[in-house]
Amino acid sequence: MKVNSLLILLICTKILVAQSSNNQQYVNPFIGTGGHGHTFPGATVPFSMVQLSPDTRTEGWDACSGYHNDDSTILGFSHTHLNGTGIADFCDILITPQWGVNLAFQHKNEITKAGYYGVKFDKMPLKVELTTSERVGFHKYTLPKGAKSARFTIRFNARNTISQGDMQKIDAKTISGTCISGGWAKSRHLSFNLESNGKIKSFTKRMMAHANWTEYHARF
Repeated sequence: MKVNSLLILLICTKILVAQSSNNQQYVNPFIGTGGHGHTFPGATVPFSMVQLSPDTRTEGWDACSGYHNDDSTILGFSHTHLNGTGIADFCDILITPQWGVNLAFQHKNEITKAGYYGVKFDKMPLKVELTTSERVGFHKYTLPKGAKSARFTIRFNARNTISQGDMQKIDAKTISGTCISGGWAKSRHLSFNLESNGKIKSFTKRMMAHANWTEYHARF
């Protein structure tokens, strides 16, 4: 079976679709992603629960939003981000495509506008597109021609302490998870459902003892 694209929906609660506006054409999400701006370029709806964006770093003051314009490698795509703050937190539910190479990219291959983010990688024949509603993050992965499967690593968080948490495969197309995360905001309770348009062929849990984290591997 050929797999041309894979859609992943991370659902926090019911879907609410945001209204469009012609003023969106004037929005530049890259503003503030350099220097000490501490902003992220990803997709979001104003005052929503989901801010879906690439993460490029997890340490240092300029990692407050998870993304910095000086970086050239993406760690993955997470679903909550702070914007313009002086403290680092969030970047919850990190999804990283796995193709045996790092996710190096160039800014000329990024596309961003209000409610949309897209990127193509240097060494990986994969296109990623992100958008959101008020409570749902939508991922679209356009795979290489002839690809028969897609592999992803899923982590609750790449920088905060997870005191409790687990993910489970619920059915052929659904993964569910819940955790308690501790960062600048203490004891945040997170729950999510991840749904795909392709069947989950395998789902495994891996303990990374040397780094004190747990990651989950999904193959679609």
